[in-house]
Amino acid sequence: MTASDHLKITGPEDILGFIPHSLGYWPAGSLVAMTMQGTRLGATLRVDLPDPAAATRSGPAGPAAFARSVASYLAADHEADGSLLAFFTEAGTDNAPWARHLAELERALDHAGMPVRDAWLVGSDHWRNAYCTDPSCCAPPGRPVDEIRNSRLNAEMVFRGSAVGAAPGALELSRPEPADPAVLEAQRDWEQQFALHSRDAAQFRQVLEVWSRVLDVAAPLPTLPAALAAYLRASLCVLPWRDAVLVMTAAGPEAAERGAAEFGVFDAGVPEGAAGSGRSVALPGPVPGAFPPTPLPPLDGFPPPQVRPRRAAHTVAGYGEVLLGLAPPVPDWGRMASLERILEQIGVAGGEAGAAALTGRGWIEWCRGKGSFAHALFSRADEEHPGYRLAELLDELAGRGTLCGWAARKETAWQRFEPDVA
Repeated sequence: MTASDHLKITGPEDILGFIPHSLGYWPAGSLVAMTMQGTRLGATLRVDLPDPAAATRSGPAGPAAFARSVASYLAADHEADGSLLAFFTEAGTDNAPWARHLAELERALDHAGMPVRDAWLVGSDHWRNAYCTDPSCCAPPGRPVDEIRNSRLNAEMVFRGSAVGAAPGALELSRPEPADPAVLEAQRDWEQQFALHSRDAAQFRQVLEVWSRVLDVAAPLPTLPAALAAYLRASLCVLPWRDAVLVMTAAGPEAAERGAAEFGVFDAGVPEGAAGSGRSVALPGPVPGAFPPTPLPPLDGFPPPQVRPRRAAHTVAGYGEVLLGLAPPVPDWGRMASLERILEQIGVAGGEAGAAALTGRGWIEWCRGKGSFAHALFSRADEEHPGYRLAELLDELAGRGTLCGWAARKETAWQRFEPDVA
């Protein structure tokens, strides 16, 4: 498949059939809004449908506020000159409950320079055009949903390898597999060793190097040796290292190390009383920096990290910029997908490391613009380790409707599909 390939849309069934592939699941109780750039589809936005009773309300809970919110999200597509709307509702294809919402959306999107070109109502069994009143083609309850599922574009997407999975809420129903006792035992050993090195720059670099070697392995990811999986899990329980892994994956090791230094993660040189300091004093406990880094975990089959171009110091992004998707200009989407596979594998043993893995996966989904999947993963992280702070903060951010900076820009957004759709 090349960038010059185009998926041709020949009718509304193709547009509606594209939506589940774009989102990764068949939406329910949702408004899906898509921008148009001339005759091409642009960005896709899914939001929960409000309570139909809200149609009579005013203020923040009313249809006008809902419509303005949708328009503000779509405004991130600066090339959009039109929009399409699809109401996925379990209530069937009666447009009466949504008539005012549709009218307010038309008003808000027209004001934003993206007038609504068409809109549809999609129920569990039938669908129809929201504007059609001709009984010869739009008689209640509408046309069979199977026309969407069996559309030509849907068949082409499946042929190209796309699949429609379970909705994000289904993640909450799955439970972790039983933990491997060997992994948990080895993890405890690594945690004891890491306790002596949590503020040591040499240990920090070793941890990032080990992660880099595993990240560089091509898909599919092999089953990790217990000792290596335990090492990675234990490293996620050292919070500055956990954050550094996320930053390094998206923005490179320079950003991870520079950000850690700016946050004061490392001790400033060898402490007084440590070997080579020239003084001898009584110390209350382990002295960071006074011990060599821990031994490496087993890395057979994991080649040394690839040499990557180093960024100039003034272009290295800060932690906050990376975690919000504001820098670098384009993240390393391939490495982020690799990190996702690793976190899926090492997170199954649960515990604090499992919560860290779920949170990392949620952050990746949020960066992709998939807020529903991100929320489900953040919720799972909180269940796994109640009060897990990073999951709470990121979930609050996503819950306010904040878009990841990369997802908000067409030129940097994650692409589920390589070709354009026209």
